[in-house]
Amino acid sequence: MKSSLDTLFIKVTNSHSLNQLVAFKAGSSIFALRHGLANAPLLTVIDTLRVVTTQMISENNISKALAHLQWLDTMFTRLDNDNVADVHIAIKLTRVAALIEDEKVNVAMGIAADALSMLVQNSRRKDEGYMSLLAISLYDLALIHCETKEYKQAEREILKSVKLLERLVKINPERYSTAQLTALNASTSIYRSRVDQANLLATYEVETSTYLAEVNNGIVEATTRLITSLQNVGDTLSQMNRYREAIHFYTRALKYLTRIEGEFTLQQLRLSIALGEALVQTKNTRDKGVHLLNTMLHKATKLEATDEHKQIVEILLNAKNNSLDILGLWHKMFPK
Repeated sequence: MKSSLDTLFIKVTNSHSLNQLVAFKAGSSIFALRHGLANAPLLTVIDTLRVVTTQMISENNISKALAHLQWLDTMFTRLDNDNVADVHIAIKLTRVAALIEDEKVNVAMGIAADALSMLVQNSRRKDEGYMSLLAISLYDLALIHCETKEYKQAEREILKSVKLLERLVKINPERYSTAQLTALNASTSIYRSRVDQANLLATYEVETSTYLAEVNNGIVEATTRLITSLQNVGDTLSQMNRYREAIHFYTRALKYLTRIEGEFTLQQLRLSIALGEALVQTKNTRDKGVHLLNTMLHKATKLEATDEHKQIVEILLNAKNNSLDILGLWHKMFPK
């Protein structure tokens, strides 16, 4: 599935007046650029950002597009002006879509969360521009969560995006009808993936029971298979946001792993990171997870595990500022 930058998603109808202005040249006057963006209609800003970015991507200049979008994002962050908040959100969302195109979903996730937190501030708005931003945001978030195999959350987001696009089609069918169809097709694909994931979990659970019986019957080589199976169950449960259950399986996997490995290994480190990440996702165990991950930082340093060290730092940073609490933002945006 392609990001919201796909020309079939939202038909561009408002790009003409800003094509020359938003040339993404960092050397332009910050005041002139801010003035041009801030005084243009929101839909024109959205379309122009999309047109220029997709053109750069088609010319194999995605790195340049991302650099200029980041520059614009930084500029508007420094402005800290509520009058240009919608423009800032549009910039962030264009950046998210470009990052998805560049297969950098982890970076895209953080920026998407920032944009959603800004949208939450005005969750009662029903104007076309706001609904368009929210529909784009939820569509791309669904793609991100689909990529990380969090299909339940992806399904929530894509279905809400479809509903918003249904409203927008009534306002402007020429602009939004293909977007609605694209989102509907994506929802079908995500639903199938969620069903497949549930079936896969059931398979892993059966395997786990089989290997556990073999271990209990004294089949030594079954222990390795049991550990892998327990971790598979834990990973799948985490992807389904069932963190408490995932913690249980990760803990069991670590227990068996420490029995067969005398020294602390890279496999134990990776499994401990998975456990720590699940722990920080649950309010009652967050402190325990932070403590475990801090301990793993030292272990990663000793093992010279650079990638794992970087992963731990990222998890701890997100846990500290709660920047990726998409579910929390979701409940603020769509309270029951």
